[in-house]
Amino acid sequence: MEQNKKITEPDNTAVRTALWRAMHVQFDAEPHILEDEVGLKLIAPNAEWRQRPDMHPQFTKRLRASMVARARFIDDLIIEQSKNGISQYVILGAGLDTFAQRRPDIASKLQLFEIDQPDTQTWKRQRLIELGFGIPEGLHFVSVNFETSSWWEQLLKAGFDISQPAVIACTGVSLYLTKDAITAMLNQIAMLASGSTLAMTFYLPMALIDEEDKPLQEMAEKGAREAGTPFVSFFAPNEMLALADEAGFKEAKTISTKDLEQLYFTGRTDHLLPASGEVFLLATT
Repeated sequence: MEQNKKITEPDNTAVRTALWRAMHVQFDAEPHILEDEVGLKLIAPNAEWRQRPDMHPQFTKRLRASMVARARFIDDLIIEQSKNGISQYVILGAGLDTFAQRRPDIASKLQLFEIDQPDTQTWKRQRLIELGFGIPEGLHFVSVNFETSSWWEQLLKAGFDISQPAVIACTGVSLYLTKDAITAMLNQIAMLASGSTLAMTFYLPMALIDEEDKPLQEMAEKGAREAGTPFVSFFAPNEMLALADEAGFKEAKTISTKDLEQLYFTGRTDHLLPASGEVFLLATT
């Protein structure tokens, strides 16, 4: 009977992000910035999922664009670093990330550590097996609560090699963490082997967001509060760069929405553009 026990559903934010990636393929014009419907297969929502308020094709268009742009940026980074010999890839707050399933040609050369909440990871592992994806030898699920447990200790237990450089991706997570937790995370990552790279997103304060995106941000903040996962931390780019410098990174820069537009959205015929609230910190040890 215990084997039939229902496993808790994954985090709502992880589900929403995965569905937006699928919507990009289904609604937006080619060329697609990212082709990812694996998350949709994992979730297997009912036929009315596109009618959800948070899935409205037009109203959420800029948010959807942001999600696929940040995922593509991380894809490009790890593919480039893998070609340069990096063999460890850590995803902090992995959610329903599908890189291992979409790019087995690259993932098979990596030790890939997905760090997230226990419930989400248990559910995801089961769905991957049910759908026939399986669990590749190099894919490690590292379950942790970021605010109360040491993700670093759990990562080491999972086989992470501190003597070798790594790529660390952390998207859509800092918003929910305190400044102290973010500072501790940066301090830990800055101590990684020389040649390691951190790509972490952070959110701008409301005053620095484009006017057209403020209603979306207000709606998102309201929804997060009601769901019991309120947004906690916002940073201006210079504030985040200062934290990276204090942590001891050798180099650090930010990748803005405008930078992502130039990388992935130039020449599009559907006027798809990302929302302005999220920025990347790109830092190296």
